[in-house]
Amino acid sequence: MSAQLEPNQVDARGQRIRALVLDVDGVLTDGRLTYLPGGGESKTFHVRDGLGIQLLQASGVKVAFLSGRESEVVARRGRELGVEQMFLGIEDKVVAFESMLQELHLEDQDVAYIGDDLPDLPLIRRAGLGFAVADAAPEVRQVAGVVLRTNGGQGAVREACERILKAKGAWRV
Repeated sequence: MSAQLEPNQVDARGQRIRALVLDVDGVLTDGRLTYLPGGGESKTFHVRDGLGIQLLQASGVKVAFLSGRESEVVARRGRELGVEQMFLGIEDKVVAFESMLQELHLEDQDVAYIGDDLPDLPLIRRAGLGFAVADAAPEVRQVAGVVLRTNGGQGAVREACERILKAKGAWRV
């Protein structure tokens, strides 16, 4: 049974959103890991996702990164975008999510979450607005309120940011 929301439901929930929490690998990136000689890693981020994050933050919506992997590359991208809440190398995403809610004085309904794989299921279910990228695992697409048209790492975050901004009447072009 699909949890897909009707457009008016997405808009109603989107109006309340005060924070967007992003899984990283498979959402901000295409999910591939490239290991470099000497122990480094390489990740590719879509520039449109970055602008979407900045536009959302400019409207007063907080953005947080939440990843099971520790990554200096991700931390660098977050700093470039002004993301203040970064939970990297997290074993239990639910615990980190609850800590963020408490720190920012938010409730589940105030948060949108974008995920792509099984560890994201609890937070997609809890969030006021749960998004899945187009190429997410079938189980994730099944429970998400919104399945985005775009794959992870290809502008899916930008698509979600636009949906939230439009629901809030804050999309200015």
